[in-house]
Amino acid sequence: MKAITRIEQCLAMALASAEDPSCPPKLAGAVRHAVFPGGARIRPQLALAVARACGMDDPRLSEGVAVAIELMHCASLVHDDLPCFDDAKTRRGRASVHFAYGEPLAVLTGDALIVLAFQTLAAAASQSPLRLPALMHIIASCVGMPSGIVAGQAWESESRVSLMQYQRAKTGALFVAATSAGALSAGADPKQWQALGDCLGEAYQVADDIRDVMGQADLLGKPVGQDAQHDRPNAIANLGLSGAIAHFESLIQAASDSIPEGPNAKSMRGLVMQESERLVPRAACNAYRASDSHTGANSGTNQSVSH
Repeated sequence: MKAITRIEQCLAMALASAEDPSCPPKLAGAVRHAVFPGGARIRPQLALAVARACGMDDPRLSEGVAVAIELMHCASLVHDDLPCFDDAKTRRGRASVHFAYGEPLAVLTGDALIVLAFQTLAAAASQSPLRLPALMHIIASCVGMPSGIVAGQAWESESRVSLMQYQRAKTGALFVAATSAGALSAGADPKQWQALGDCLGEAYQVADDIRDVMGQADLLGKPVGQDAQHDRPNAIANLGLSGAIAHFESLIQAASDSIPEGPNAKSMRGLVMQESERLVPRAACNAYRASDSHTGANSGTNQSVSH
C-alpha cells in the first residue's frame, strides 16, 4: 500500500473517532472540510519515510505520529486563513474553512484539530508507551512557544524579525517534528534527523515565497501575492527572485547531504530531490532567474526585515 493511501485511511479513522451524534454537526463538517481533500501530505509522508529508514518497529505509533503532525498542519492552515491573519477565501483549491463555515467555527475547528492530534498520538502509543513523553514534547515544541508554528505566526506582529527565524518557526518547525518524531517513533535518535527537517522546512517556505511571486495559485491552492499584500517577511523581499531561487537550491542540497548514511539513504535523497522538482521545477527556476536578472531586481542578502 502506498504511504499516501495509508495516511488518508489513518486520517479518516482519527476523524471518525471524534464524531458521534453528540458532536455539533457543523463543527464535525468544518473539521472534515479542513482535512479532506488534503494537499501533498508531505509532512506525514516524511515522518513515515524517516520511520521506515530507522526500521519502523512500531508501525501504529509511526502512523500516529504522521497523523498528529498532519492534523497540526491542517489546524495551522485554518487559523492562518482567518480574517485576522490572511483573510484567505480559498485553501487547497476550494473555500477556506472560515469562508465556508464562518469565523467562529473556523477558530473552533483549528482548536479541535490540535486536541485531536494529541489524542491520536496518545492512542497510538500502547505498544511503545515509553516513547510517548518525548514524542509529545517534540510535537508540542514544534507547535507552541518559543519557536513553533504559533511563534512563527506571532512574528508577523513584530516590527522587526530575522527572516530565517521566522521561516524556521512558521514552516520549518513541523518539518523538524516530522523527521525527529518519525525517527523516535521507530526507536532511533531524533537528533540525527533534525537537520533534514530544518533544511526542508526552510526550503518549503522559500518555495512558497517564490510561487507567491510567480503567481502560481494552482500550485499554492490559495490566493497569490499575499506576502506583499500583508507586508510579511519573505525571501523575495530579502534576496530578490534570483537570490531566493539560489537559496532554495542550496537548502535542498543541504537537506540531501544531511540524511544519515544507511540502507535507505539513497531513496531518501531521491524523495528530497523529487519534492524539490515538485515545489519549484528546475525549468521554472532557470526561466525566472533569467527574467529576474534582466529586470535588475534586488539581490541583496540582508537577513533582517522590517515591516
